[in-house]
Amino acid sequence: MAINDTIDFELFRYSPSQAAAGLFAALFLATTAVHIHQLVKSRPRAWYFTPFVIGGLFQITGYTIRIPTHTNPESVPLFATQGILILLAPPLYAATIYMVLGRPITFLNSEHLSLIPVKWTTKVFVTGDILAFLMQVAGAGIMSAGSNSVDSYKTGENVTVAGLGVQLAFFGFFTVTCVVFHRRMRRNSTATAGAEEKPNGTLRGQSWESVLLALYTVSGLILVRSVFRLVEYIQGNDGYLISHEVFMYVFDAALMFLVMVVMNVWHPSGVLGGSWMGRKGDAESLELDSSLRELQAQSQS
Repeated sequence: MAINDTIDFELFRYSPSQAAAGLFAALFLATTAVHIHQLVKSRPRAWYFTPFVIGGLFQITGYTIRIPTHTNPESVPLFATQGILILLAPPLYAATIYMVLGRPITFLNSEHLSLIPVKWTTKVFVTGDILAFLMQVAGAGIMSAGSNSVDSYKTGENVTVAGLGVQLAFFGFFTVTCVVFHRRMRRNSTATAGAEEKPNGTLRGQSWESVLLALYTVSGLILVRSVFRLVEYIQGNDGYLISHEVFMYVFDAALMFLVMVVMNVWHPSGVLGGSWMGRKGDAESLELDSSLRELQAQSQS
């Protein structure tokens, strides 16, 4: 597909930049430190944000390991480790993003306006994300193990492309789900009026729509990054994108840093604070299913 038997495989087709790797290692360290602080200080604890934080740690480690590749570009362990960590961070971001959507829908009592029943929202998208994650793990592992074999590398590349395709499909469907809910909410005057009456439905003047706008933003950034990675792997080891380091920093590193910053600003423990997350029965839950709401109703009666 992407590599043929007539070309020579190379770990790097450029001299990796120490400065760029060091810069993004520092940037991801800063935003991840803020995320850890927000997670620890949040009340109730937003434990569903743990995958997002782990993704940040992957980025820090990946770009830190990338620094010595400038002086040791032929090291397979360095090449493989940094590549795997940087590749797998976004699916971890996605896992948390998927778990955010059900909360404002439930808070607004607008489950009937959701394209997918709330009790299935997290299950469907996180299952797809796990599948994409595992496929990319497998693909990256095969590519690393077969970096000296064209056939093995091609197999790993194909598996990674398939994983990226699954990720794109589920993230695209997730974005559609957000848009459909948003449009239905705006057209439903009763639901919108009810949302405006919620005493803790805003933060710093932000409406419930700010949560969806944040989801649109990070979803769009991850989608662009995923398309870039998909095209990069389709082009192969001798492709134009993978042969120029600048593209990785523009369409992966920079975009993923922005994803983390956006979620720093609109962190669920803040934007979805107060009654949005603090209701009985919802404090430590990762799934807002019907049985949980029944338990909540009993505790309030």
